[in-house]
Amino acid sequence: MARPRAAPGPAGGRDSTRAERERRIRDILAQRPVETQEELVDLLRRQGLAVTQATVSRDIKRMGLVKVPWTDGRSHYVAPEKPSPADVLRRLQHAVTEYVLSADTGEELVVVHTLTGRANAVAAAIDEMQWDDVVGTVAGDDTILVVPRRRAMRDRVLRRLRDLMDGRMPG
Repeated sequence: MARPRAAPGPAGGRDSTRAERERRIRDILAQRPVETQEELVDLLRRQGLAVTQATVSRDIKRMGLVKVPWTDGRSHYVAPEKPSPADVLRRLQHAVTEYVLSADTGEELVVVHTLTGRANAVAAAIDEMQWDDVVGTVAGDDTILVVPRRRAMRDRVLRRLRDLMDGRMPG
């Protein structure tokens, strides 16, 4: 059965999914330097995608694209390199030792208290570790809920965090 075609969108292109836009953006950036969001919008539209500047702006933010100066003195968007596991662990160690005040368990969750305004940084570092026994985190201003995949994993997650707080490698 044929898949129905998407309706035309802005500039006569077809609507696109987030994954398709992100794939196309990565392809464009790999092929040529792009200096502005407007330029990226134009290039995506030339490929037949219906995009707005606001949508591309959100894509840029979500993808973590950054502008870096090139040898010609102009700035271009680039995708950040995927950090090595050692870099990810180093970031988590730094975040935990610098910002975490305490870690404890509730019924099924691990609760982490941080310095005011630092919970998001610590939660992002925990998420970036992609531990198999952690589903994810929820961060407020100074508190993080760490959600273990199963109740039985709660104590292991707490032990890892406390090891990091004490400057040890997580077990």
